[in-house]
Amino acid sequence: MRISPGLSDEAVLAELGRRLAQRRLALRLSQAELAEQAGVGKRTVERIEAGQSAQMTSLVRLLRVLELIPALDAMIPTETVRPMTLLKQGGKLPQRVRKRDKEKKRSGEPWSWGEPE
Repeated sequence: MRISPGLSDEAVLAELGRRLAQRRLALRLSQAELAEQAGVGKRTVERIEAGQSAQMTSLVRLLRVLELIPALDAMIPTETVRPMTLLKQGGKLPQRVRKRDKEKKRSGEPWSWGEPE
């Protein structure tokens, strides 16, 4: 199954779990062996492979043992700053997002306190 934006969170987690299980099997590791090498509980491996939620540190430990850490770099690449952005900001990298006045205003409705009359 392809992971696409239209999938539910549960479907994405289930697919990730299935893929991690396939990778574990390809490396000829049992769930207990993977858990021991990663420093997590066997139940954690079972939950992740079943598509259930887990702590990020546990997932990173499993990815390390499964030799999938380089895939994280491809999945979430480092964001580059455009040269014009650097020039406009005096060489400083942006630290936060500020909305422009046009983006702040709603659909032209005046703001008021309390219940409508």
